[in-house]
Amino acid sequence: MTTPLPRRARLANAGLIYSADLLGTLVFAAEGAMTAIRGNLDFFGVVVLSFVTAVGGGIIRDLLLGATPPAALQDWRYATIAFAAGAGTFLLYWWVSAVPTWLIVGLDAAGLALFAIAGTEKALSHGMHPFIAVLLGTITGVGGGTVRDVLLAQVPAVLRADIYAVAAMAGAVVMVTGRALRWPASVAAVFGGIVCFGLRIVSVWQHWSLPHVQLP
Repeated sequence: MTTPLPRRARLANAGLIYSADLLGTLVFAAEGAMTAIRGNLDFFGVVVLSFVTAVGGGIIRDLLLGATPPAALQDWRYATIAFAAGAGTFLLYWWVSAVPTWLIVGLDAAGLALFAIAGTEKALSHGMHPFIAVLLGTITGVGGGTVRDVLLAQVPAVLRADIYAVAAMAGAVVMVTGRALRWPASVAAVFGGIVCFGLRIVSVWQHWSLPHVQLP
């Protein structure tokens, strides 16, 4: 385990974590609502899944870090953003569904990158080993979507399709490496986010996926 950051450094990095968390919450809440609508859920189900998708990964991360109550439950802004995004997507579904696929993929990749760097930074701020910080950054990025799929009785997409969790992990590795090289936290976060975002976009564009066992 690494030595926790000094109090001043932790306070300086708190703004980075907070901003990334809120932006990621907005993007993932809308995505969760879209998935719930396609699953034929009613209004209540839509807003619940938007909340779960938006904050599930962060809550899991905070529980594993012992940062309780989780940030998403302490700060009313998380729930407000998640429920508002879910309700807005429900009410404006036909307009939102007309958004080009490439834009939705881009926003999803941006949300993944934001959550991955937020989770990694928070883990590092709590003095976690870099390897564990990478895992927690990945969990922050994919945890909400995994819980959403489980509630919809589906095999989580992160376990069966595309380069998704791997993109979050790659971004977290770059960020941890940058911090080890003593880059400023914001610089490491930007480079980590760019790698995560870029890898996700390119993987969708080129139809990359991880190997599967070819069953008879």
